[in-house]
Amino acid sequence: MTEEQKQEAQGCFCAGLGPQASEMLRQAMPQNARKHFRQARIELLKGIRSLIDRRIEELSRPEPKGTAVPVE
Repeated sequence: MTEEQKQEAQGCFCAGLGPQASEMLRQAMPQNARKHFRQARIELLKGIRSLIDRRIEELSRPEPKGTAVPVE
């Protein structure tokens, strides 16, 4: 840990343990698990994108003009 990181960690609730724990998990995680987690992140983002696309389509529809009046 660099001196700058140590100074930042002093004001941190985790006291610098967060980055160290993250690095430890990265090193211990098997390659196939990394691929699964990466694919899961991609799928999550695709899901969010589809929700945004749907909302854009709804907002882009032209509003109907006038009112339909039945004629006898």
